[in-house]
Amino acid sequence: MRVLMIGSGGVGDAAARIAAERDFFEQWVVADYDATRAERTVAAVVERHPAETRFVAARVDASDAGAITALAREHGATHVFNAVDPKFNLPIFHGAKAAGADYLDMAMSLSRPHPERPYAETGVKLGDEQFEVAGEWEADGRLALVGIGVEPGLSDVFARYAADHLFSEIDELGTRDGANLVVRDDDGNEVFAPSFSMWTTIEECLNPPVVWEKDRGWFTTEPFSEPEVFDFPEGIGPVECVNVEHEEVLLMPRWVEAKRATFKYGLGDEFIGILKVLHTLGLDRTEPVLVKGVEVSPRDVVAAVLPDPATIGPRMTGKTCAGLFVTGTGTDGQPRRTYLFHVVDNEQTMRDYGAQCVVWQTAVNPVVALELLARGTWKGAGVLGPEAFDAVPFLELLAAPKPEGYGSPWGLEDR
Repeated sequence: MRVLMIGSGGVGDAAARIAAERDFFEQWVVADYDATRAERTVAAVVERHPAETRFVAARVDASDAGAITALAREHGATHVFNAVDPKFNLPIFHGAKAAGADYLDMAMSLSRPHPERPYAETGVKLGDEQFEVAGEWEADGRLALVGIGVEPGLSDVFARYAADHLFSEIDELGTRDGANLVVRDDDGNEVFAPSFSMWTTIEECLNPPVVWEKDRGWFTTEPFSEPEVFDFPEGIGPVECVNVEHEEVLLMPRWVEAKRATFKYGLGDEFIGILKVLHTLGLDRTEPVLVKGVEVSPRDVVAAVLPDPATIGPRMTGKTCAGLFVTGTGTDGQPRRTYLFHVVDNEQTMRDYGAQCVVWQTAVNPVVALELLARGTWKGAGVLGPEAFDAVPFLELLAAPKPEGYGSPWGLEDR
C-alpha cells in the first residue's frame, strides 16, 4: 500500500504520527498547499522515529483534481486519503478515481439546503454528489470509503456492530458526542478555542440538521433542535446535546436496519451563542465579499483568526467522547438501551503523540481502516460507508494493546 494523504493540518499531522508506528504501508506522502506544513509533519514523524524513511512531503492544491491525479500517479499511490476540509472533497474524490487509486475521507461532500423549505425538507444531502457516481467506482473496481473519521466513522462501525451482535430490532441509532475539554491562556483563564476545524464546525452546526425515520425518510429541523441532557462516561458527565447536521444520519440507514437515526452534539451554551451571532452577522457565509478592494470569505476570516486546532493541545485539559446510543430489542427479546463509546484523554495523546485528543481521535480511525484494507480484511468496490464492512476486525484492532493493535479501547454501557 502506498498512501497519498492530502492535508497536514491537525488531523493529517496526527494520522501521520499514528501511522508511523504501523508496518502495513510502503510509503506515506504528506501533501499540503503549504509545503512547509507538510515538511513539518514529516520532520515530526522522523524526530519520534529516527529510522523512519517511508514519509515524504509534497505540495498540492486540494482544489485541483488534475493536480491530485498527477501527484498520485507520480508516487504510485494506491490510496488517496483526504484529510482536509470537506469543501475540497470532490476534487480529491475525482482526482483519486482518475489516478486509479482507492479513496478515503472523514466527511462527505457538502449539502445545500432546500431552497424553499430548508427546515423541513432536505435539498442536496451530505454525500449525494459522491453516491451519484457509486456505479462508476464499482464498475472500475475501485473503493471510495467515505465518512471514516470518528464521527462519522467509528460511530458507524458501532452501528454495524450493534445490529450484528447486540440487537434483534433497533428503534434508534443516536450518535451522541460530548466532552469536558477546557483551553486556557498563559494566565490560566479559560478561552474560546474550538478543538476542531472552525470552518467545518460552522458548516455542520448552522446547516439544517437532518433526521431519518423509516416512515418519513430524511427530513430537516431547525438548528440546535431537540435539546437533551446526555450523561457521558469516564467522568465527563451530563452535557446538553442538540441536533446537528452530520454524515451518520445519511450513512447508517443505507446499511443498517433501524426505525430512526439522529446525531446530537454537546456544544454548550457559549458555543451555540457564538454560532448564532456569527450567523446573524453573516460571518458564516462562504461567498466572498469585497473588503477594501479584496475579495474574502467571511467564514475563512473567522477560521483564520481563531487558534489552529493543531496547536492548542498543550493548553487543553479533559476528555472527549464519541459514541452511539442504541435503543430497541436485544438479541434475547428484551428491551435494550446501550451506549457504545470511545473516550480519549488529551493528556495521553499529547504525551504519546504530541497531538491533541480531538484530532487524534478523528485520525486514528482512517489509519485503522487503511490497515484493514491493506490486509484484505476489508474489501469492496463502489462508494461505501463504514457500515458496509464487518465491525469486529476494526474494533479488535483499535482496542488491542500495542504493537498488535492501536491500544485505544472502546466501551459499552447498558442503560
